[in-house]
Amino acid sequence: MWQERRVVFTAPNVNPKTLQPTLSGGFDDDLVSAVVPPVTVVLEGRSICQRISLHKHGSYQSLARALRQMFADIISDHHSSSSSSSSSSHDHDHSDGGVLDLSNAVPGHLIAYEDMENDLLLVGDLNWKDFVRVAKRIRILPVKTRSRKLLQKQELN
Repeated sequence: MWQERRVVFTAPNVNPKTLQPTLSGGFDDDLVSAVVPPVTVVLEGRSICQRISLHKHGSYQSLARALRQMFADIISDHHSSSSSSSSSSHDHDHSDGGVLDLSNAVPGHLIAYEDMENDLLLVGDLNWKDFVRVAKRIRILPVKTRSRKLLQKQELN
């Protein structure tokens, strides 16, 4: 009277036509978003995280634009403090005609990601498709360019 139990996993009924790439070269957003979850974006020092769907972006430059929009308040704070502390600001701002990329998407910050093994790596090290496949979380870390002692000396003067 021994019966073997089999666990059978069935795929949802999907029309094969929906799995075909669209005319723009991508897949149907609804189908992909059901399979590929959004990635959490963590800005160090903030308690609220945001989420971004990497499959909706086709390159690192598109991701840089999205991060810039996401953290526009940080960027405006950075520009106001840098313009008040120095007379010649050479931030590579997108509005100044400079190229927007991950190195200047969020000024004063470095963009890294956690992969499936919880390793912290720099964004841009992999080609875009591999990055989208392995990225679990994007972390935006402040860059410490000046020491505290130097900042304290400047405040005293």
